[in-house]
Amino acid sequence: MNDTDKGAFDQDVLELKKPDRISGSDILLRTLLLEGVECVFGYPGGAVLYIYDAMHGNDKFRHVLTRHEQGAIHAADGYARSTGKTGVCIATSGPGATNLVTGIATAYMDSVPLVVITGNVATTLIGTDSFQEADIVGITQPITKHSSVVRRAEDLARTLREAFYIAGTGRKGPVLVDIPKDVSAEPADFVYPEHVAVKGYEPYPLIDQSELDALAAALEAAERPLLLAGGGVVQADASAELCRFAERQGIPVVTTLLGLGGFPSGHELWFGMPGMHGSYAANQALLQCDLLLSVGARFDDRVTMKLDGFARQAVIAHIDIDAAEIGKLVPTALPVTGDAKQVLQRLNAIAAPTSEKRAEWLDRLKQADAQFPLQYKDAEDELKPQYVIEMMSRTTNGEAFVTTDVGQHQMWTAQFFRFGKPRSLITSGGLGTMGFGFPAAIGAQIGNPDSLVISINGDGGMQMCAQELAICAIRRIPVKIAVINNRTLGMIKQWQELIYDGRFSHIDLSGSPDFVKLAEAYGVKALRAQTKREAEEAWQEALRTPGPVLIDFVVSQHELVYPMVPQGMALSDMLLGEV
Repeated sequence: MNDTDKGAFDQDVLELKKPDRISGSDILLRTLLLEGVECVFGYPGGAVLYIYDAMHGNDKFRHVLTRHEQGAIHAADGYARSTGKTGVCIATSGPGATNLVTGIATAYMDSVPLVVITGNVATTLIGTDSFQEADIVGITQPITKHSSVVRRAEDLARTLREAFYIAGTGRKGPVLVDIPKDVSAEPADFVYPEHVAVKGYEPYPLIDQSELDALAAALEAAERPLLLAGGGVVQADASAELCRFAERQGIPVVTTLLGLGGFPSGHELWFGMPGMHGSYAANQALLQCDLLLSVGARFDDRVTMKLDGFARQAVIAHIDIDAAEIGKLVPTALPVTGDAKQVLQRLNAIAAPTSEKRAEWLDRLKQADAQFPLQYKDAEDELKPQYVIEMMSRTTNGEAFVTTDVGQHQMWTAQFFRFGKPRSLITSGGLGTMGFGFPAAIGAQIGNPDSLVISINGDGGMQMCAQELAICAIRRIPVKIAVINNRTLGMIKQWQELIYDGRFSHIDLSGSPDFVKLAEAYGVKALRAQTKREAEEAWQEALRTPGPVLIDFVVSQHELVYPMVPQGMALSDMLLGEV
């Protein structure tokens, strides 16, 4: 920003902060602009009409009209995950608000900062079962970090400031602000709080030096240490500190699904993703390590599998900003409560470099990786989904932002796409939300307009938010949309094949629409590929096209995701598949 731009920016801020008597709706818009909000995703309705009326003619306020409230919140989520900023969405009362619930739960499970604004009926009607009334605060209380109803316009600016502060600090998460219709119309003096503090809320706990010293001593003594890096590394912007720590200590690293990209996948110390569909080397590392240091990972059941078979030889150390996660599932001998970035910075300052001690341990894991690498049976006469993922990774050098839905394609993406930087994989980890991937890609593209964004979807999940193709067409949002089309609910089919003795029940998606025609109906360019050659040609054409493109990759229906640890089994019970 040059001096002229900075001067104009400062003048805009002063103009927004000036003490006027304005409506609650104008207070809302001003506060969002002062919070640095670049874009709001939403869908209007009766209870928020005053707010949308305030948007009319406001050229400073950017709003994206999605075609469903769920699309709005998933887009806000994708924006937040890809940029590190707080995403914002807005919906009306009743069904508009309840349509946000799945997206709120998705963000809550994965600790994504969102401010969710809902309208409500007038304060005089609350509790009377009036038209389109729902207690959205009560409904979402278990899946929000904080929520509140604003009953006076004069409280709006302060409440919103607190909402952004709570959502974007500590262990991040969604915060809901419910605004009754009469409050959005009510005039009040606008006072923007310069400072914000929430009584009883301490987002960044003090780091205990004795805990750091104990961890440093354990690291120096360990012969087979292992780093388990989770989504908390990405959320804390701690990737550089993690990489430096791993290199100085010579410690191998495995990354959870949400941690992918938090440590470079091309690094010699990286051994993949552990857990149900993790690599053989990653799971062997967990089984054989003598010290397991988890950083920003919560020991999810898809990582640990059967708990009494998890890391049985290891002393467990756990760095997490949320003290409630430490010891919740896995007994922890060495706890460190604190922000991952700050903790790693201090560990790097006090822990003696010991990389020379780890050669034998690293060699053992490299041998395991060479013995059972991630692989699949390639074929010339059919298009394999793994080939499609590898092709997209190879042709983009792993530099794109990639969003996924949930299912087999999600696991193949985690296995075969190489993520070199943090925030480059955007996926629903904890809740496993179908319909998430495509609208999340729209949000990621709006937040990163000069970057390549790829939306990888199954043919099931693509139909859950396909209406958002309209936004891509109207606004020329250049997302590259890949449909991995195997005409079935692939992951459900896989479980039914392997665990339910081949009793396939209600997984046939052969009646799905022609995705090429569907995209073209919305005005989006679309291509189809059924062979390797067609896949390569279609993908290159998509990359050359400046606007949005959908590619229907018609892939083998019988491909399974391997390795796999069946539910209820231990990490040592991996099914490696036939190659």
